Amino acid sequence: MRLVKQIGQLGIVAVIAFVGSQAVAAVDGNPALTLIFGLATAVLAVVGYRWIVRLTERRPPSEAGWPGAARRIAAGSVLGLALFSAVIATIALLGGYRIAGWGSLGGLVGLIGFMAAAAVTEELLFRGVLFRIVEERTGSWIALALTGLLFGLSHLLNPHATLWGAIAIAIEAGGMLAATYAATRSLWLPIGLHFGWNLAEAAIFGTEVSGNGATTGLLNGVTSGPTVLTGGEFGPEASIFSVLAGAAVTVLFMIVAHRRGRLVPIRRRRVVADVNATLSR
Repeated sequence: MRLVKQIGQLGIVAVIAFVGSQAVAAVDGNPALTLIFGLATAVLAVVGYRWIVRLTERRPPSEAGWPGAARRIAAGSVLGLALFSAVIATIALLGGYRIAGWGSLGGLVGLIGFMAAAAVTEELLFRGVLFRIVEERTGSWIALALTGLLFGLSHLLNPHATLWGAIAIAIEAGGMLAATYAATRSLWLPIGLHFGWNLAEAAIFGTEVSGNGATTGLLNGVTSGPTVLTGGEFGPEASIFSVLAGAAVTVLFMIVAHRRGRLVPIRRRRVVADVNATLSR
């Protein structure tokens, strides 16, 4: 019954994410409306998540509690901005990225809304619901691996997706974002980290994001060179430097989670029991 309720949580957030994405797509080309609709989608997704958790689990949604939210989002955003800036600076030093001029201020504004909606809805889905479901049944490490892999594979639906790009996303983002949640037991830091990374990647440096094609941000960025360096058509997230940076942050936050006693141990007996129960039905 608990699993059914948690799947219901997934459905609520997914519906809000879908409707919001359609609304943002409908006003594509209008930066002000894209910003407004994107931010509205983000807020409604959090409100919907909090409501469905209270309804189905009969508990306060502490992982999405309002106290401290702004501070943690800001901290995560700064970390994401700094992390991607370090990655793109490394790529630039090796000749894989250059600035060809100014992009569009309107593009920057619109991308803020779009990235806010994407960061919030994806974190609620993958860390707020899926990670918690899997972690309860298998432990933190297996949950990190499985939901990270699923997060990476979900990007195969993008227009310029590649298998390596999906694997890179699974390692650098799926692992990193799950680790920040495990260490803090709050969704706000991973939301901020996700938003800051994407904001830097698209809205500031003007590079491709997860195989979705070129974006028009503040700068007109151009990448060239070996795919292992630049990520190719998938974008810098498929660069080996993104993978290394994300993996390093993952290890750091998992160490923090361990020291804080926030890791759920591997539950072998529970997994075997669940499998046997399923097969016997």
